[in-house]
Amino acid sequence: MPIKVNLAVMLARRNVKSKELAEYIGITEANLSLLKQGKVKGMRFDTLEAICRYLDCQPGDILNYEPDNETTATPKL
Repeated sequence: MPIKVNLAVMLARRNVKSKELAEYIGITEANLSLLKQGKVKGMRFDTLEAICRYLDCQPGDILNYEPDNETTATPKL
């Protein structure tokens, strides 16, 4: 998957426990764990906003685009 989730890194940098963040943004620890592992297909913008607010970071600190070999240079519109 070309989008890499760096949430675990940001949690460690901010010394924040998953439980604290899950409670703040209103999701279960299990769902936060899936998000940290990059095992979700999407995330709501309000969830991303809450994560960024709590961790005092930008969306780009959490999500990173890494093209794989299957990604083509021609955009599909």
